[in-house]
Amino acid sequence: MEDQPDHTPVLTRQVCELLAVRPGETVVDCTIGLGGHGALFAKALGPSGMLVGLDVDPNNLKTAAGRLAGAPCRVDLIRANFAQVQDVLASLNLELVDVLFADLGISSTQLADAARGFSFQQEGPLDMRMDPDLTVTAGALVNRLKERDLADLIFHFSQEPASRRIARKICEVRRDGRITTTGKLAATVAEAVGVDPRSRRSKIHPATRTFMALRIAVNEELKNLDTLLAAAPGILRPGGRFGIISFHSLEDKPIKLDFRKRKSENTYRVVTPKPVTAEEDERERNPRSRSAKLRVAARL
Repeated sequence: MEDQPDHTPVLTRQVCELLAVRPGETVVDCTIGLGGHGALFAKALGPSGMLVGLDVDPNNLKTAAGRLAGAPCRVDLIRANFAQVQDVLASLNLELVDVLFADLGISSTQLADAARGFSFQQEGPLDMRMDPDLTVTAGALVNRLKERDLADLIFHFSQEPASRRIARKICEVRRDGRITTTGKLAATVAEAVGVDPRSRRSKIHPATRTFMALRIAVNEELKNLDTLLAAAPGILRPGGRFGIISFHSLEDKPIKLDFRKRKSENTYRVVTPKPVTAEEDERERNPRSRSAKLRVAARL
């Protein structure tokens, strides 16, 4: 497998221990990304195992293919959203799998690519599409939505307390011309909340939640998560494991509630009563891991 040290997957030890992938099993990595977790699964699967990797980003799939080129198991990489997992498995003539895994975080390459428009730390177009075939961009939402709808979107998808002020300011600014870049939007949000991102009292950039809300909306992330949670019991064989890494409460809460519901229905055994988080050494080495939460359930 290719060595790509620029990519550091989170919670690798905990994922490997709790999912306990065994030789000959079938693993579906619903968010193959750059192949970090997938490479660990492949190593454990051995020659008789199978790894299915899904991702909507063709650049991610290309990188993952390189990383997994020497994998000891069968590898099928497919461009699809994890909400389509049932259709993907049907196309591969697979009914049940042993392990289902999803890392809901945005990949480091997506954040680092200014042209993708995910980050306010670099000047770029307001895009934010993980799947380049999607038709609605963040720029379209920012410039087309009515003030109330924009405020509702920002609040619903990020719990931003200043959503009304931010939406009002965005609508004021766009009267003089469209907001088309990440820098322009970030500056508009900072002005709306009256916080200079360069000041010491600003622990996080004032536009952080607004950018997150737009990204979630553009990619329908919560809707797709609900679809995955609903599909999982029907594709996991008895004894199969389902692991999900989330990065904020809007993702973690529906996972927690779904696992709790399935437990009450005697569908799942909840392996992690509380979410598993990164240990101090990983938090220091990889800042991205600080907000990661892993939950695991087993199919009864």
